[in-house]
Amino acid sequence: AAAGRGGAHGGARHTSMMGGGGFGFGTKKDTFKYTGTQRPSLWPTKLKPVPSNIKKPDYATKKNGNPEGHSHLKFPWDIHVNTEEEIAGIRQSARYAREVLDIAGAAVAAGVNTEDLDILVHEETIKRGGYPSPLNYHGFPKSVCTSINEVVCHGIPDKKAILKEGDIINVDVTVFCDGYHGDCSEMFCVGEVDDEAKRLIQTTYDAWQKAIGICKPGVKYSEIGGVIEDHIVPKGYSTTRNFCGHGVGTVFHTNPTIVHYKNKINNGVMAPGHTFTIEPMINTGEHNNVMWADGWTATTADGGRTAQFEHTLLITEDGVEALTAKTESSPRYWWEEKGE
Repeated sequence: AAAGRGGAHGGARHTSMMGGGGFGFGTKKDTFKYTGTQRPSLWPTKLKPVPSNIKKPDYATKKNGNPEGHSHLKFPWDIHVNTEEEIAGIRQSARYAREVLDIAGAAVAAGVNTEDLDILVHEETIKRGGYPSPLNYHGFPKSVCTSINEVVCHGIPDKKAILKEGDIINVDVTVFCDGYHGDCSEMFCVGEVDDEAKRLIQTTYDAWQKAIGICKPGVKYSEIGGVIEDHIVPKGYSTTRNFCGHGVGTVFHTNPTIVHYKNKINNGVMAPGHTFTIEPMINTGEHNNVMWADGWTATTADGGRTAQFEHTLLITEDGVEALTAKTESSPRYWWEEKGE
Protein backbone atom coordinates (compact mmCIF):
# COMPACT_ATOMS: atom_id res chain seq x y z
CA ALA A 1 0.00 0.00 0.00
CA ALA A 2 1.54 3.26 -1.11
CA ALA A 3 2.31 5.98 1.40
CA GLY A 4 1.68 9.66 0.75
CA ARG A 5 4.66 11.57 -0.62
CA GLY A 6 4.81 13.76 2.48
CA GLY A 7 6.44 10.90 4.36
CA ALA A 8 5.82 7.34 5.40
CA HIS A 9 4.79 8.22 8.95
CA GLY A 10 1.68 10.11 7.85
CA GLY A 11 0.23 7.20 5.96
CA ALA A 12 -1.28 7.34 2.54
CA ARG A 13 -4.44 9.37 2.89
CA HIS A 14 -4.98 12.92 1.77
CA THR A 15 -7.18 14.90 4.15
CA SER A 16 -9.88 16.41 1.97
CA MET A 17 -12.47 14.27 3.78
CA MET A 18 -11.80 13.42 7.42
CA GLY A 19 -13.62 11.14 9.80
CA GLY A 20 -14.65 8.49 7.30
CA GLY A 21 -17.29 10.61 5.61
CA GLY A 22 -17.90 11.04 1.92
CA PHE A 23 -19.77 13.23 -0.49
CA GLY A 24 -23.20 12.38 -1.81
CA PHE A 25 -24.92 9.71 0.28
CA GLY A 26 -28.16 10.81 -1.30
CA THR A 27 -27.97 14.39 -0.03
CA LYS A 28 -26.06 16.32 -2.70
CA LYS A 29 -25.50 16.06 -6.43
CA ASP A 30 -21.98 14.92 -7.25
CA THR A 31 -20.44 17.60 -9.47
CA PHE A 32 -16.82 16.41 -9.29
CA LYS A 33 -15.10 16.23 -12.69
CA TYR A 34 -13.95 12.62 -12.92
CA THR A 35 -11.13 11.93 -15.34
CA GLY A 36 -12.08 8.40 -16.39
CA THR A 37 -14.78 5.76 -16.11
CA GLN A 38 -14.59 4.94 -12.41
CA ARG A 39 -16.97 6.42 -9.83
CA PRO A 40 -17.09 6.31 -6.00
CA SER A 41 -19.56 4.63 -3.72
CA LEU A 42 -22.42 6.93 -2.72
CA TRP A 43 -23.21 5.43 0.68
CA PRO A 44 -21.40 4.96 4.00
CA THR A 45 -19.85 1.62 4.85
CA LYS A 46 -19.42 -0.23 8.12
CA LEU A 47 -16.11 -1.85 8.98
CA LYS A 48 -16.21 -5.62 8.61
CA PRO A 49 -15.85 -7.42 11.95
CA VAL A 50 -12.67 -9.25 12.93
CA PRO A 51 -12.81 -12.02 15.57
CA SER A 52 -11.73 -10.93 19.05
CA ASN A 53 -9.06 -13.65 19.27
CA ILE A 54 -7.07 -12.18 16.35
CA LYS A 55 -4.27 -9.78 17.29
CA LYS A 56 -4.92 -6.33 15.86
CA PRO A 57 -2.70 -3.34 15.03
CA ASP A 58 -2.88 -0.31 17.33
CA TYR A 59 -5.13 1.65 14.96
CA ALA A 60 -7.75 -1.08 14.48
CA THR A 61 -10.15 0.04 17.20
CA LYS A 62 -9.39 3.78 17.23
CA LYS A 63 -12.13 6.11 16.06
CA ASN A 64 -9.73 8.00 13.77
CA GLY A 65 -7.64 4.95 12.91
CA ASN A 66 -4.35 6.77 13.46
CA PRO A 67 -1.33 4.48 14.05
CA GLU A 68 1.39 5.16 16.59
CA GLY A 69 4.42 4.55 14.34
CA HIS A 70 8.08 4.30 15.26
CA SER A 71 8.74 6.99 17.85
CA HIS A 72 12.51 6.33 17.91
CA LEU A 73 13.03 7.27 14.25
CA LYS A 74 13.72 11.00 14.34
CA PHE A 75 15.01 11.62 10.81
CA PRO A 76 14.15 10.30 7.31
CA TRP A 77 17.45 8.41 7.21
CA ASP A 78 16.81 6.65 10.54
CA ILE A 79 15.67 3.14 9.62
CA HIS A 80 14.69 0.33 11.96
CA VAL A 81 16.93 -2.74 11.77
CA ASN A 82 14.80 -5.81 12.34
CA THR A 83 15.95 -8.58 14.64
CA GLU A 84 15.92 -12.21 13.51
CA GLU A 85 12.69 -12.70 15.44
CA GLU A 86 11.10 -9.70 13.74
CA ILE A 87 12.26 -10.87 10.31
CA ALA A 88 10.66 -14.27 10.94
CA GLY A 89 7.37 -12.56 11.85
CA ILE A 90 7.43 -10.29 8.80
CA ARG A 91 8.28 -13.27 6.60
CA GLN A 92 5.20 -15.15 7.83
CA SER A 93 2.87 -12.19 7.30
CA ALA A 94 4.38 -11.61 3.85
CA ARG A 95 3.76 -15.25 2.93
CA TYR A 96 0.13 -14.94 4.02
CA ALA A 97 -0.22 -11.73 2.01
CA ARG A 98 1.07 -13.54 -1.08
CA GLU A 99 -1.39 -16.38 -0.57
CA VAL A 100 -4.33 -14.00 -0.15
CA LEU A 101 -3.27 -11.91 -3.15
CA ASP A 102 -3.11 -15.01 -5.35
CA ILE A 103 -6.60 -16.05 -4.24
CA ALA A 104 -8.00 -12.57 -4.90
CA GLY A 105 -6.31 -12.41 -8.29
CA ALA A 106 -7.81 -15.74 -9.30
CA ALA A 107 -11.27 -14.30 -8.57
CA VAL A 108 -10.83 -11.35 -10.95
CA ALA A 109 -13.25 -11.77 -13.85
CA ALA A 110 -15.83 -9.84 -15.85
CA GLY A 111 -19.00 -9.38 -13.79
CA VAL A 112 -17.24 -9.55 -10.42
CA ASN A 113 -17.56 -6.44 -8.26
CA THR A 114 -14.75 -5.17 -6.06
CA GLU A 115 -16.81 -5.55 -2.89
CA ASP A 116 -16.75 -9.30 -3.64
CA LEU A 117 -12.95 -9.11 -3.74
CA ASP A 118 -12.94 -7.24 -0.43
CA ILE A 119 -15.10 -9.91 1.21
CA LEU A 120 -12.79 -12.62 -0.15
CA VAL A 121 -9.61 -10.90 1.08
CA HIS A 122 -11.17 -10.23 4.48
CA GLU A 123 -12.25 -13.85 4.93
CA GLU A 124 -9.00 -15.39 3.67
CA THR A 125 -6.93 -13.12 5.91
CA ILE A 126 -8.95 -14.11 8.96
CA LYS A 127 -8.63 -17.81 8.03
CA ARG A 128 -4.88 -17.40 8.42
CA GLY A 129 -5.23 -15.77 11.83
CA GLY A 130 -4.45 -12.34 10.42
CA TYR A 131 -5.96 -8.88 10.37
CA PRO A 132 -6.39 -7.06 7.01
CA SER A 133 -4.01 -4.13 7.55
CA PRO A 134 -5.89 -1.53 5.45
CA LEU A 135 -9.03 -1.90 7.57
CA ASN A 136 -9.48 1.35 9.56
CA TYR A 137 -5.92 2.50 8.83
CA HIS A 138 -6.39 6.27 9.12
CA GLY A 139 -10.07 5.40 8.68
CA PHE A 140 -9.82 3.39 5.45
CA PRO A 141 -13.16 1.56 5.28
CA LYS A 142 -12.19 -1.71 3.58
CA SER A 143 -9.80 -4.66 3.85
CA VAL A 144 -8.09 -4.31 0.46
CA CYS A 145 -7.40 -1.62 -2.14
CA THR A 146 -8.79 -2.26 -5.63
CA SER A 147 -7.64 0.23 -8.27
CA ILE A 148 -9.17 -0.07 -11.75
CA ASN A 149 -7.85 1.48 -14.99
CA GLU A 150 -7.18 5.18 -14.24
CA VAL A 151 -7.13 4.70 -10.44
CA VAL A 152 -3.51 5.13 -9.36
CA CYS A 153 -3.90 3.70 -5.85
CA HIS A 154 -6.19 3.24 -2.84
CA GLY A 155 -9.35 2.44 -4.75
CA ILE A 156 -12.14 1.61 -2.28
CA PRO A 157 -14.02 -1.64 -3.00
CA ASP A 158 -17.64 -1.11 -3.95
CA LYS A 159 -20.47 -3.40 -5.04
CA LYS A 160 -21.21 -1.02 -7.92
CA ALA A 161 -17.62 -1.23 -9.22
CA ILE A 162 -18.21 -4.15 -11.57
CA LEU A 163 -15.25 -5.42 -13.55
CA LYS A 164 -15.64 -5.40 -17.32
CA GLU A 165 -13.85 -7.21 -20.12
CA GLY A 166 -10.69 -5.30 -20.96
CA ASP A 167 -10.26 -3.64 -17.55
CA ILE A 168 -6.98 -3.78 -15.67
CA ILE A 169 -6.95 -3.77 -11.87
CA ASN A 170 -4.37 -3.55 -9.12
CA VAL A 171 -5.19 -5.55 -6.00
CA ASP A 172 -3.20 -4.41 -2.97
CA VAL A 173 -3.15 -6.83 -0.01
CA THR A 174 -1.52 -6.31 3.38
CA VAL A 175 -1.79 -8.84 6.20
CA PHE A 176 -1.05 -8.13 9.87
CA CYS A 177 -0.30 -11.30 11.80
CA ASP A 178 1.10 -11.66 15.33
CA GLY A 179 2.42 -8.10 15.32
CA TYR A 180 3.84 -7.84 11.78
CA HIS A 181 2.67 -6.53 8.39
CA GLY A 182 3.36 -8.06 4.97
CA ASP A 183 2.42 -5.92 1.95
CA CYS A 184 2.15 -6.71 -1.78
CA SER A 185 0.17 -5.88 -4.91
CA GLU A 186 -0.11 -6.97 -8.51
CA MET A 187 -1.93 -6.16 -11.73
CA PHE A 188 -4.64 -8.42 -13.10
CA CYS A 189 -6.34 -8.37 -16.49
CA VAL A 190 -10.08 -8.82 -16.83
CA GLY A 191 -10.44 -11.20 -19.75
CA GLU A 192 -8.64 -10.07 -22.89
CA VAL A 193 -7.02 -6.64 -22.71
CA ASP A 194 -5.60 -4.51 -25.51
CA ASP A 195 -1.93 -4.40 -26.47
CA GLU A 196 -1.37 -1.01 -24.84
CA ALA A 197 -2.57 -2.35 -21.50
CA LYS A 198 -0.24 -5.31 -21.85
CA ARG A 199 2.66 -3.02 -22.71
CA LEU A 200 1.95 -0.79 -19.69
CA ILE A 201 1.77 -3.74 -17.30
CA GLN A 202 4.93 -5.41 -18.57
CA THR A 203 6.88 -2.13 -18.60
CA THR A 204 5.83 -1.43 -15.00
CA TYR A 205 6.83 -4.94 -13.96
CA ASP A 206 10.21 -4.70 -15.67
CA ALA A 207 11.00 -1.31 -14.12
CA TRP A 208 10.02 -2.65 -10.70
CA GLN A 209 12.24 -5.70 -11.12
CA LYS A 210 15.18 -3.55 -12.27
CA ALA A 211 14.77 -1.40 -9.16
CA ILE A 212 14.69 -4.45 -6.90
CA GLY A 213 17.78 -5.71 -8.69
CA ILE A 214 20.03 -2.90 -7.40
CA CYS A 215 19.09 -3.44 -3.76
CA LYS A 216 21.87 -4.57 -1.43
CA PRO A 217 23.74 -3.21 1.60
CA GLY A 218 25.36 0.17 0.97
CA VAL A 219 23.01 1.33 -1.79
CA LYS A 220 21.25 4.65 -1.23
CA TYR A 221 17.45 4.46 -1.24
CA SER A 222 17.50 7.52 -3.49
CA GLU A 223 18.96 5.41 -6.32
CA ILE A 224 15.76 3.40 -6.79
CA GLY A 225 13.78 6.13 -8.55
CA GLY A 226 16.38 6.76 -11.25
CA VAL A 227 16.42 3.10 -12.25
CA ILE A 228 12.65 3.19 -12.68
CA GLU A 229 12.59 6.39 -14.74
CA ASP A 230 15.49 5.28 -16.92
CA HIS A 231 13.38 2.30 -17.98
CA ILE A 232 9.94 3.86 -18.39
CA VAL A 233 10.55 7.38 -19.74
CA PRO A 234 12.07 6.26 -23.07
CA LYS A 235 8.93 4.18 -23.57
CA GLY A 236 6.68 7.21 -23.14
CA TYR A 237 5.46 6.61 -19.60
CA SER A 238 5.54 8.67 -16.41
CA THR A 239 5.95 7.69 -12.76
CA THR A 240 3.66 8.94 -10.00
CA ARG A 241 5.50 11.35 -7.72
CA ASN A 242 3.20 11.95 -4.75
CA PHE A 243 2.82 8.36 -3.54
CA CYS A 244 5.75 6.23 -2.49
CA GLY A 245 7.05 2.97 -1.12
CA HIS A 246 7.79 2.68 2.59
CA GLY A 247 9.31 0.75 5.42
CA VAL A 248 7.08 -2.03 6.70
CA GLY A 249 7.17 -4.58 9.51
CA THR A 250 5.94 -3.96 13.03
CA VAL A 251 4.56 -0.69 11.61
CA PHE A 252 2.49 -0.50 8.40
CA HIS A 253 4.17 2.64 7.01
CA THR A 254 7.51 3.85 8.36
CA ASN A 255 11.00 4.81 7.19
CA PRO A 256 12.49 4.57 4.64
CA THR A 257 10.44 6.57 2.15
CA ILE A 258 10.92 5.15 -1.37
CA VAL A 259 10.26 7.62 -4.18
CA HIS A 260 9.95 6.22 -7.70
CA TYR A 261 11.53 9.07 -9.69
CA LYS A 262 15.05 10.49 -10.01
CA ASN A 263 16.05 12.23 -6.80
CA LYS A 264 18.86 13.01 -4.38
CA ILE A 265 16.76 12.89 -1.23
CA ASN A 266 18.61 11.57 1.82
CA ASN A 267 16.27 8.77 2.87
CA GLY A 268 19.05 6.56 4.14
CA VAL A 269 21.28 3.71 3.00
CA MET A 270 20.30 0.04 2.70
CA ALA A 271 21.56 -2.26 5.45
CA PRO A 272 20.87 -5.88 6.47
CA GLY A 273 17.62 -6.16 8.40
CA HIS A 274 15.80 -3.33 6.61
CA THR A 275 12.33 -4.23 5.31
CA PHE A 276 10.49 -1.97 2.89
CA THR A 277 8.38 -1.87 -0.26
CA ILE A 278 9.09 -0.79 -3.81
CA GLU A 279 5.81 -0.09 -5.59
CA PRO A 280 6.05 2.17 -8.66
CA MET A 281 2.82 3.53 -10.12
CA ILE A 282 3.42 4.00 -13.86
CA ASN A 283 1.10 6.01 -16.11
CA THR A 284 0.42 6.09 -19.84
CA GLY A 285 0.19 9.89 -19.71
CA GLU A 286 1.15 12.60 -17.24
CA HIS A 287 2.27 11.88 -13.69
CA ASN A 288 -0.21 14.24 -12.00
CA ASN A 289 -3.28 12.84 -10.28
CA VAL A 290 -6.47 14.07 -8.66
CA MET A 291 -7.99 13.05 -5.35
CA TRP A 292 -11.61 12.09 -4.94
CA ALA A 293 -13.59 13.53 -2.04
CA ASP A 294 -13.36 10.22 -0.19
CA GLY A 295 -9.84 11.33 0.73
CA TRP A 296 -8.30 8.11 -0.57
CA THR A 297 -8.85 7.42 -4.25
CA ALA A 298 -6.25 8.95 -6.57
CA THR A 299 -6.78 8.86 -10.34
CA THR A 300 -4.61 10.04 -13.19
CA ALA A 301 -5.33 13.68 -14.05
CA ASP A 302 -5.72 12.89 -17.75
CA GLY A 303 -7.76 9.70 -17.30
CA GLY A 304 -4.97 7.51 -18.68
CA ARG A 305 -4.44 4.02 -17.38
CA THR A 306 -1.92 3.25 -14.68
CA ALA A 307 -0.22 0.11 -13.31
CA GLN A 308 1.58 -0.89 -10.11
CA PHE A 309 3.45 -3.81 -8.56
CA GLU A 310 4.66 -4.15 -4.98
CA HIS A 311 6.78 -6.48 -2.85
CA THR A 312 7.84 -6.47 0.76
CA LEU A 313 11.63 -6.67 0.53
CA LEU A 314 14.35 -7.64 3.01
CA ILE A 315 17.95 -6.47 2.73
CA THR A 316 20.21 -9.45 3.47
CA GLU A 317 23.96 -9.58 4.08
CA ASP A 318 24.69 -9.79 0.36
CA GLY A 319 21.57 -8.67 -1.48
CA VAL A 320 17.79 -8.56 -1.27
CA GLU A 321 14.98 -11.08 -0.75
CA ALA A 322 11.38 -10.56 -1.87
CA LEU A 323 9.40 -11.82 1.11
CA THR A 324 6.17 -11.66 -0.91
CA ALA A 325 7.64 -13.48 -3.91
CA LYS A 326 5.45 -15.76 -5.98
CA THR A 327 5.17 -19.40 -5.00
CA GLU A 328 5.14 -22.35 -7.39
CA SER A 329 1.34 -22.18 -7.48
CA SER A 330 1.11 -18.42 -8.06
CA PRO A 331 -0.36 -17.32 -11.41
CA ARG A 332 2.15 -16.24 -14.07
CA TYR A 333 2.07 -13.42 -16.60
CA TRP A 334 2.19 -14.00 -20.35
CA TRP A 335 5.84 -12.95 -20.58
CA GLU A 336 6.78 -15.29 -17.72
CA GLU A 337 5.08 -18.20 -19.46
CA LYS A 338 7.03 -17.36 -22.63
CA GLY A 339 10.28 -17.03 -20.68
CA GLU A 340 10.76 -13.37 -21.66
